[in-house]
Amino acid sequence: MTTNSTQNSATSSSPTRRIVIATVVTIAVLLAVLFGMANLYTDLLWFRQLGFSSVLTTQWIARVVMFVVGFVGMAVPLWVAINLAYRMRPVYARLSSQLDRYQEVVEPLRRLGMWGIPVLFGFFAGFATSAQWETTWMWLNGVASGETDAQFGLDTSFYLFDLPFWQGLVGFASGVVIISLLLTALVCYLYGSVRVGQGELSISRPARIQLAVTAGLYLLLQAVSIWLDRFASLVTPQGRITGPDYVAANALIPGQTILAVVAALVAVLFLITAWLGRWRYPLVATGLLIVTSLVVTVGLPWGVQTFQVTPNERALQLEYYQRNVDATRAAYDLDGIETTDYTAQTTVEQGQLRDDAATTASLRLMDPAIISPTVQQLQQYRPYYGFQETLDVDRYEIDGEMQDTVVSLRELDLSGLGSDAQSWVNTTMTYTHGYGMVAAKGNERTGEGEPVFIEGDIPSSGFLTEEDYEPRIYFGEQSPTYSIVGAPEGAEPVELDYATGSGEENQTRTTFEGDGGPSVGSYFHRLLYALKFQSEQILFSDQINADSQILYDRDPAERVQKVAPYLTLDSDPYPSVVDGRIVWIIDGYTTSATYPYSTQTSLSQAISDSSNPQPNLLIDDVNYIRNSVKATVDAYDGSVTLYAWDDEDPVLETWQNIYPATIEPISEMSGDLMSHVRYPTDLFKVQRSMLGTYHVDTANAFYQRDNAWETPADPTNNDELQPPYYLTMQMPGQDDPTFSMFTTFIPEGGERQVLMGYLSVDSNAGDEEGTVRDDYGTLRMLEISSASTVPAPGQVQNNFDSNQEIAQQLNVLQIGDSNVSLGNLLTLPVGDGLLYMQPVYVQSSRDTSYPLLRKVLVAFGDELAFEDTLAEALDALFGGDSGAETGDEDITPVDPETGEETTDEGTTDEGATDEGATDEGSTDEGSTDQPAPPSTDTYEQALADAQEALSAKQQALADDDMVAYAQADEQLTDAIERLLELSE
Repeated sequence: MTTNSTQNSATSSSPTRRIVIATVVTIAVLLAVLFGMANLYTDLLWFRQLGFSSVLTTQWIARVVMFVVGFVGMAVPLWVAINLAYRMRPVYARLSSQLDRYQEVVEPLRRLGMWGIPVLFGFFAGFATSAQWETTWMWLNGVASGETDAQFGLDTSFYLFDLPFWQGLVGFASGVVIISLLLTALVCYLYGSVRVGQGELSISRPARIQLAVTAGLYLLLQAVSIWLDRFASLVTPQGRITGPDYVAANALIPGQTILAVVAALVAVLFLITAWLGRWRYPLVATGLLIVTSLVVTVGLPWGVQTFQVTPNERALQLEYYQRNVDATRAAYDLDGIETTDYTAQTTVEQGQLRDDAATTASLRLMDPAIISPTVQQLQQYRPYYGFQETLDVDRYEIDGEMQDTVVSLRELDLSGLGSDAQSWVNTTMTYTHGYGMVAAKGNERTGEGEPVFIEGDIPSSGFLTEEDYEPRIYFGEQSPTYSIVGAPEGAEPVELDYATGSGEENQTRTTFEGDGGPSVGSYFHRLLYALKFQSEQILFSDQINADSQILYDRDPAERVQKVAPYLTLDSDPYPSVVDGRIVWIIDGYTTSATYPYSTQTSLSQAISDSSNPQPNLLIDDVNYIRNSVKATVDAYDGSVTLYAWDDEDPVLETWQNIYPATIEPISEMSGDLMSHVRYPTDLFKVQRSMLGTYHVDTANAFYQRDNAWETPADPTNNDELQPPYYLTMQMPGQDDPTFSMFTTFIPEGGERQVLMGYLSVDSNAGDEEGTVRDDYGTLRMLEISSASTVPAPGQVQNNFDSNQEIAQQLNVLQIGDSNVSLGNLLTLPVGDGLLYMQPVYVQSSRDTSYPLLRKVLVAFGDELAFEDTLAEALDALFGGDSGAETGDEDITPVDPETGEETTDEGTTDEGATDEGATDEGSTDEGSTDQPAPPSTDTYEQALADAQEALSAKQQALADDDMVAYAQADEQLTDAIERLLELSE
């Protein structure tokens, strides 16, 4: 009874389980489809609102077309191969018992397999080909470059657009044929068309024809592949260069030609065998093909290299090395570089910088990588605002003169809101945007060492506010995931604009009035976005109205990448105020890895330095790059505009054919926008990486490789490269200072810390509407003459760190847990030599929590000076009067601890000794004006006493012993006073 009951229960529950399982599966599929359709449709709404819907529809159409092509191209041949093999099977074949058992298993599934296998492979092929749609579309839309390669005389567009397509097509076809061959052999074996037994192989005539024809097709495709490999050798590394060297041009390429012909002949033999039935000839020919392959691809190149090239390498290889040098310099836009031999002075004298006063006046004291905490402290105003960790460098015309500035946006940072304020309404509809740009002069400081702000505050004030710009920032690098904004005209504003105090009466509210995102006024759109962001509040909120918009994908780089997916974007978007609006300016690059004879580089490694950790890029290895597009993103409404900056770039022209009417001509750029365009950082980094080897332009110099360079390590971070920097400066040979970017070179290997080269690029595009200034993008290289030994940045930093006087002053600055931060070590070709300048910041744990500029290091040759201001340091370095102008020459430094001004003799106006100041301002050990160094034993004793007192003070605080704390504090004060006296 129990057994029957259990069986009945299991039987009755079986349909219920099936219904439940089917229901769950159906619901899961419907939900997946619903979420998928919601994402697709919201993508269409996003692109349509931006005016780039054609970009999305082009991708959809291309992917669908390529999926169909891939599916049909794989599934149909497989279906034909399987059906032919089955239909041509022998009717009365004598099968082994083992094959009989196989057929018993396979036969019930035969029809499913005959359709299912092609469909399964077809889906895989369809998805694979749809992912490669860009290769096909570039082949269909490719344009000629007008430049030819040195080996075959073909237009370089063949290698950029055609060769990748043909290689992909041959590879796909080869895959289809080889799978068809394997499936044909399997079906023929299962159904007796191919029999193996008693040491014999028996193949029916239909099977022989099908197998031989398929094998012949495969070999024909291999012949085509080998023929294409001849052209692919132009983008393949060959020893020291990319592209054919003497061995490849005279042995490998001719050998590949022979091999392709032999493979085609063997394919013909297989086709003949299909009718004659003699397998001996194609099999023997296949063996000969393998032997020929080894001879022409291994043996012949080895012989030519060993007996011809190695004994005569210079004479035979120079022609091919020159091809590589010329092509690499052209591919990285280095062929127009202006090189000047520079004999640098290393001695100093009075008035030496007088002719370079305009350059020194623009020297940047405010390091954008260090002063972000200072800007945050002085300009944040509310905890829900934030600034970039590294500020940006820009320039503005103020009172008729160009001023280099350090800028950042006061962006919305919702993580700064208290936990009680983290409601959905607050984070989505109340706190929606940042407010205002902050700008400080790059070459000036206050007496306390703070930046000199020329734009900032809440509400905004400064030179930009006077020009009436839009300060609200809805689209930025820190913007929330999404915000819902907009309301009917006359409705009460709900978005917090800014607050000037506590209480509702001190809060200013606003309503977004732009066209920044898709509408969520309808319940259908609200449902779509509720699914997209998995937020039911979007669907049920009563505050959403008919005019509401949803703003998302707000990062400027992300927006540009979506509307221009073919671009590689610069890693440093920067904001500017252009024509009364804050816009993000982003540089876009077109790249390729198939430019003939050009050497490849890793893009991620080339652009990595201490300011930019190595990124993960989808496209990394490249051998061609152009800054072809300048993009802007409006910080208020998120509108994206693409400008064709290099309209002669064949890669950009090809993409313009694929995505027509998405890029504006350069003639549409306003003069104000043009004045803020600059030469892109990442392109300059890639170029300096290649110039380490390719600063030479002759094959002979390239062959000798006795003058290879590299970028020096960051003096303050030896694990990373030193980043380039923007300055307004006059290079030797230039008539006037211009906004440019700079970097230095040292000998390859990094062991010799001497300067070998100094590179600049003109970054000033001018201010004329639609017209780029002629000198923009000009690369200028100073090759330092071997007649003068100029210390490199690493050696200068070494001299700085090892100088006893400077070390003692730094020790004083660090008393009391203060932190010293060294700014960018800038190199400038002034005074007929190379001047180094480095700002030094101090962040005190007692009085302030942000860095203040306290000292400036300068160096020229082996001479050093370390003073409170740049003006004082230059004068001390150059005999008391440098002749230079600086942005801080009228500044009297103030001790941030006492608030009292320091005097030239290093004392405050009350007679207190200034920390770290010297009597005459010079730290040169050989200077006759320098006082005798303090007694080392006494100084070290005072420093040890200060450290001991500081430790006792911290321990007393931990023990909550206020008496001991006061005693330790008194001892620390006494030790510091002794240190200050000894530092005079």
